[in-house]
Amino acid sequence: MSIYTTFTTMKKITLFVLFSLILVACGEKKVFKEKWTQEKAPKTFKARFETTQGDFEITAIRSLSPKGVDRLYQLIKHDFYTDIALYRVLPKFVVQFGIHNDSVINNSWSHYKLPDEPILHKNDSMTIAFARGGVETRTTQLFINMKDNHRLDNLEYSGVKGFTVVAKVTSGFETVRKFYADYGPKPASQQDSIYTKGNDFLKRNYPKLDYINKVTIIK
Repeated sequence: MSIYTTFTTMKKITLFVLFSLILVACGEKKVFKEKWTQEKAPKTFKARFETTQGDFEITAIRSLSPKGVDRLYQLIKHDFYTDIALYRVLPKFVVQFGIHNDSVINNSWSHYKLPDEPILHKNDSMTIAFARGGVETRTTQLFINMKDNHRLDNLEYSGVKGFTVVAKVTSGFETVRKFYADYGPKPASQQDSIYTKGNDFLKRNYPKLDYINKVTIIK
């Protein structure tokens, strides 16, 4: 076999291996499955949020909001909160997040809206609730209360009363307080652009925002 033939053969093998790796990588990308929205959370679970400022942990209790905690569990279990911007950071009010970088994933989850549930726990400092814009509009966006926001327990807005707590930050409070806040409410006012253009839009226009790198359920 000539040197040229050997080189050509090796080149073909290398290209084949690279192509195979690309196919494998593409195949590993998660595709939304409707059955995920039917999964039930345990009575209580903990999760670790790894962020650009460090880690914090939460505890969720299903009895406080069965539908809401189920959805939180589903989203975490299926990696929704990966590379997610903390796009609304108001130190004297809330920290909000929950728009995915992929608009297809956003649309898939947002199609399955949650029924509203009663307020069984006050919106104390460091509690977590789903954001919403009206009746049965809870989907993927969450906020962390940065102080006792008890007015949110009974706030009447767009036909529904109050914000139902689903979990609470139990460690890493200092991490939550360090998220970049100087942009104020501006990124949140452009949610349509975040939904359609993802992190590319945020990083071009609000480069100092912090991000949730990934979330893991603690066994």
